[in-house]
Parts: sequence; structure tokens; C-alpha cells
Amino acid sequence: MITYAGPMVLGFLLGFIMGSRIKLNPESELKYDASVYLIFLIVAFIVAYLLGPFPYYQDFPLADGFVAAAVGIIVGKLLLGRDRGPQELED
Repeated sequence: MITYAGPMVLGFLLGFIMGSRIKLNPESELKYDASVYLIFLIVAFIVAYLLGPFPYYQDFPLADGFVAAAVGIIVGKLLLGRDRGPQELED
């Protein structure tokens, strides 16, 4: 079984960049709980299964790049996408 790293790396990088751009709007009252990430991953796996592998790739029945992009979005959101709020000034 051969795995191709190209689509997975590119998908993760693009997902990480998109995830880092997600910012919370304090007026919208949206919360990103663990259930949101779980539902997002489940839907991403379903879509990746329906997309199927890239033509001529027969390693997994999933679209590897799509799953990697979904994971990249979550990682980018968790690492760089958080609004840290205003910093208190020290006197």
C-alpha cells in the first residue's frame, strides 16, 4: 500500500492557513466547543469518502487531501485563530 504525501501536505497547509484566519466576533455569541470540531470531522470524512481517492491513487477509499485540509483547519484554528482579547496594560 503506497501513500502519497503530496496531496496530504498541500491540503494540510492550505487548511492550516484557512483555519488561522478564523476569528471570533464577540458580538455573535458563537462558541467553538468540542462538539463542533467532532461534527466537522465526521462531515469531512463523509464528504471525503463520497469524493473518493484522486484518480490513479488507490491507497485509501478517501480523498486524503480533503481530510488533511479539514484537520489543518482545526489545527490552524486552535493554534493561531484564537482571539486573545485586549491585553491589559501594565503601569
